[in-house]
Amino acid sequence: MPRPRSRLRLADVAERAGVSLTTASRALAGRDGVREEVAERVRRISRELGYVANPHARTLAGGTASTVGLIVHQIDDPYFSEIAGGVVQVAGERDLIVQICHSGRNPQNELRQIRHLIAQRVGVIIIAGSGYVDPRMEAESRAELSAFQDAGGRLTVIGRHFLNADAVRPDNKEGAETVTGHLLALGHRRIAVAAGEMLLSTVADRFAGVAAALAGAGLPSDELPLAQAEFTRDGGRHAAERILRDHPDTTAIVALNDAMAIGVLSALRTHRVPVPHRMSVAGFDDVSFAADLAPGLTTVRLPLAEMGRQALSMALRPPASRPRRKSTGHELVVRDSTGPAPSR
Repeated sequence: MPRPRSRLRLADVAERAGVSLTTASRALAGRDGVREEVAERVRRISRELGYVANPHARTLAGGTASTVGLIVHQIDDPYFSEIAGGVVQVAGERDLIVQICHSGRNPQNELRQIRHLIAQRVGVIIIAGSGYVDPRMEAESRAELSAFQDAGGRLTVIGRHFLNADAVRPDNKEGAETVTGHLLALGHRRIAVAAGEMLLSTVADRFAGVAAALAGAGLPSDELPLAQAEFTRDGGRHAAERILRDHPDTTAIVALNDAMAIGVLSALRTHRVPVPHRMSVAGFDDVSFAADLAPGLTTVRLPLAEMGRQALSMALRPPASRPRRKSTGHELVVRDSTGPAPSR
């Protein structure tokens, strides 16, 4: 007979699961050193006993939370640091503590971080950054987060399609269509794309926006040069190298985030390709230093800090009967990295 829920201890979970206290602790924290079947048994029993549920219910009483867990793909990417800044601002106004975790765009790492935050009894989890085109890659995380919400935890996501939660949704497809339309209006027809891996939904959505703009101009999108690499500055440099080698007649490159655009500019500078006179470059996100590059980067502005503020504000509101959706809007910011297409 389990103890009443208000008196549950980790020792009760360990005893029911037939494991040591240390093993139970490691399993619930998502740490290495525990066989997966054992860890799953411990997690299942903890949910059945309500070991995770009561701390959330107590913490969230009155519609507030003492600790917020924020999971981002890459903390040194300005996209995520600016979102984190917005989360921290709202947290400070509410006397909350923010714990930031880094997943590295790896679904298994992300799952471990989710389990760690739940084991730490955070009241709110915010997941910022692209999900995956294949929902099976997020299935385990979705199950853990569903149990977290059932137990009274609050969840908000930024840029995710398949997690059942309040969501802030960047204008990924729409923004990419806008910036590609800008290049088309400048006369560019030989456009290439520097992109992250297509398994990321953000990459797929932004690429779809580029393709839609080309189709609207009567250009075949199936022949669009696409160089995929890591969704980072180094990835942008590698993608630009391939574009210059394999598609030397390209006159404009759309990088699907600003980090890749910075890498593209670096590669073009190395090869002494003048921007924008020989090659135009456009990015996406408008991170804080995009205007300070030489040349200044034409890009799609997303309200990054505001996205973080919205995500935490939504999480702290009473839950709705259905998940709420908040679109970010976008703005085309034209700077010196784009210009008219060069004459042949």
